[in-house]
Amino acid sequence: MKRTRLLNSELSYEISRIGHTASITLCDAGLPIPSRIKRIDLAIEPGYPSFLRTLDALLSEMMIEEIVVASEIHQHNTEIFRGLMDVIERHGMNPLVTEVSHEDFKRRSCESEVFVRTGECTPYANVILRSGVVF
Repeated sequence: MKRTRLLNSELSYEISRIGHTASITLCDAGLPIPSRIKRIDLAIEPGYPSFLRTLDALLSEMMIEEIVVASEIHQHNTEIFRGLMDVIERHGMNPLVTEVSHEDFKRRSCESEVFVRTGECTPYANVILRSGVVF
């Protein structure tokens, strides 16, 4: 049995499979997900699992060098943005933060290797995580 905290085998596999600069999109329950991109759907009910809790578990196994968020997050969901930055800091990472319009975010997310859908039901609770290296 795995010793690390991330127990979802499919998500753990996808993290281990991607290389430097590849990306994973972690999203709320409402973000459109293209049918051609792999989806790991963790959503069980509204709010569960939460975006921040899922991010925390995901970052226990993934190094990131950049995050991309929709600039609208500052106006519509400052709590999630602050929590996102707190989780990243707790994991000892200091990624580049790129802010784009929500429409541009949706276009950029289509370049991700995989989407991870949470049960989060608050606006703009979405992030593209670009993989870094551990050395």
